[in-house]
Amino acid sequence: MNKAVHGVLCVILYMAVLSLQNTCCCVARQDDHHQLHPIILVPGSGGNQLEARLTDAYKPSSLFCRLCHRHGRWFRLWFDPTVFVPPLTSCFADRMTLVYDAAVDDYHNWPGVETRVPHFGSLQSLLYLVPHLKHISSYMASLVDTLKQMGYTEAQNLYGAPYDFRYGLAGLGHPSKVGSQYLQDLKNLIERASSSNGGKPVILMAHSLGGLYVLHLLNRSPPSWRRAYVKHFIALSSPWAGTVQMMLTFGSGYTLGLPIVDPLAIRAEQRSSESNLWLLPSPRVFGNRTLVTTAGGGEYAAVDMARFLEDIGFGEGVGPYEERIRPLLEGVGPVGVPVTCVVGAGVETPERLEYGPGGFDVQPEIVHGDGDGTVNMVSLLALEREWAGVKGQSVRVIKVNGVSHTSILSDEVALKEIVSVVSRINSVDVVESLKFKIK
Repeated sequence: MNKAVHGVLCVILYMAVLSLQNTCCCVARQDDHHQLHPIILVPGSGGNQLEARLTDAYKPSSLFCRLCHRHGRWFRLWFDPTVFVPPLTSCFADRMTLVYDAAVDDYHNWPGVETRVPHFGSLQSLLYLVPHLKHISSYMASLVDTLKQMGYTEAQNLYGAPYDFRYGLAGLGHPSKVGSQYLQDLKNLIERASSSNGGKPVILMAHSLGGLYVLHLLNRSPPSWRRAYVKHFIALSSPWAGTVQMMLTFGSGYTLGLPIVDPLAIRAEQRSSESNLWLLPSPRVFGNRTLVTTAGGGEYAAVDMARFLEDIGFGEGVGPYEERIRPLLEGVGPVGVPVTCVVGAGVETPERLEYGPGGFDVQPEIVHGDGDGTVNMVSLLALEREWAGVKGQSVRVIKVNGVSHTSILSDEVALKEIVSVVSRINSVDVVESLKFKIK
């Protein structure tokens, strides 16, 4: 075949695929699931269920906790609606708390509390945080329904990778038993998903904190493995450089706006979370800009985080932050896998916290800036800014105006953008296949 004619036919075929994709509200359903790249969904912090069991070593912190002592049997730890009942809030907080053991340089559960992550590999724990309260606890249900409309099928080419989101990772040379095991489990799931789908590399789709885990998995894996097993990384609302919101969590406690929960009752538990330290604003991006002020004239920037932790009364967090977490905040180099970031924009997001005479025990006045309501825009765009122009590293950002951090998983406009990204990824293979047949 004449090379010019061949080239024209290839262009026509490519444009035809894109035309079909853009003229439908969703790409046409593909009945043969082997034509689609498998997708693995990685949730964000608080985005999947956790279960716990109490042993003889557990000592209830109050009479109420003793009366509700569920000794010896597994129960749902997250999400537990009893957190809304003030006398039981402390029970919930105790059981969610992590302990940093300096002797082994790692985190573990509160004494007497065993935990597990149910349904790894499945979507079951990602859809609803409380299955019998679906109308108020939906998480990835809308996203999953949308992917299924595209032809994706659970356990065939659509999988979930839940994890214990209280734990995080640590810089090189420091143990991180739970987080490192999760990376290995995720890596194994990726390989199984690819093998079950004719060797097709997978699409990793992660929300929020899940994006940081995926980024570090890619960074810690050999280029040959990435080329073989990962087709594309779609990051939804990922906080590449942390959030100012997390300084509010550490300073005063954060209840997601629920007025019946006392933020001080859960502050210690939130401070104990290893992953929350990971989500503090990164000095490499936020630099010297003032993020927190106090009535006494105190000012704190991201570069002052150790001093901030000391001054809020959490001195025990300084060591883990400086030695384990700070290296993670220095950033990750290009991973050689195409990345698409879908982010919310135009939503008021905490940019500076102004504490009054009551100090850190009283919620501050908040000065807002741009972002998705949780993550600051400068953090959402950090990867694009840092990797711009790097040869062999594609980074694309799609902004969805007016969409918040969590509603990106259910908003109609956001879902259409996600569908478009997934369709284009799969369409590339269709075009390549047709080009091969023309030769």
